[in-house]
Order: sequence, then C-alpha cells, then structure tokens
Amino acid sequence: MRRPARAAMVGILLLVPGGFLLARAAWVQAKGAAGEILIGRALDATLQDGVARPPWPWADMHPVARLEVPRLGITRPILSNASGSAMAFGLGQVSGTGLSIVAGHRDSWAAFLADVKIGDELTVTTHEGPVRYRVVGTEVVRFDAAPRGGGLALVTCWPFHGLLHSPWRYVVHCEAE
Repeated sequence: MRRPARAAMVGILLLVPGGFLLARAAWVQAKGAAGEILIGRALDATLQDGVARPPWPWADMHPVARLEVPRLGITRPILSNASGSAMAFGLGQVSGTGLSIVAGHRDSWAAFLADVKIGDELTVTTHEGPVRYRVVGTEVVRFDAAPRGGGLALVTCWPFHGLLHSPWRYVVHCEAE
C-alpha cells in the first residue's frame, strides 16, 4: 500500500470515532437543554398549586422550589432529591432535610457558590410562597460532617474547579430573614 493510501485510511479510521464522539456530545447538550425546559414547566406548575409533577414520566425526581440569588443574577431549580442523576438537572434537596440542606455539583448548577458572599440575599420560593435568606457564613467540612442546625445550607464539593472526587464540601450557611 502506498503512503498516500495509508494516510487516507488512517484519516478515515480517525474520522469515524471522532464523528461518534461529536454526535454524543451534541446529544448530551440537547438532552440537557430539553431537561431544563421540562423542569422549568413542571416547577412553574408546582409553584402554582403544590402538586408534585415529574418533568418527564420516568424521572426519579420532581422540582420543589426555586432558588434565586439576585446579586449574581442566579436562578436555579431545587429538585426533590440530591442523587447524581437528579443533580445533573439542578440543585437537589438532601433526603430527610426538607429544604434545609440543598446540594449541587461544583462544576455546573452550584458553581455560583464560589461567588456568594456573606450578606448576600437569597430567596427560596415554594408553592407556599417565598422565604428570604441572608448568607451568614461559609466553611469547608468533610463530607461526613454533621450539618449545623437551623437555616439553609447550600453544599457543593470543594475545591471549586477540582477534577477528582473530594472528601471536602463547601457549605454556605444562610439564615431566614
């Protein structure tokens, strides 16, 4: 086989898996965008009447509240659990804590926590209405640390921009106003 033919063959062999990888990335992006729209619709309906609505029939979660951080222009859905699959689409309430502990991925939905400052105002809106909070502190704790009592704790992995799993969590403590 001549060199130009070999080069063409290698090029074709690299193009096929490259095309599959690009198609998969496009599929993930499209699925995420569709998920945001469906979760937004389900959340709007839930906020009106309090009826839990999964955003799609096979969803293992449903939206329960909306978190807003006005200074940062942030609005995030809060979902009914903090499983990895649920947190791919928003923040999640940690099971058994109601809305007192809310978690999210540091590289997506909870990345804004790096920019939250003491004194910032936050609003959590459920079907019962909005509750305003003020950020009163932040800390880094081990993943198995018992949460401090009262208020709202927003939790994500630490350090921000880390690439590996971490035993550390960044916690933003908020008190109701």
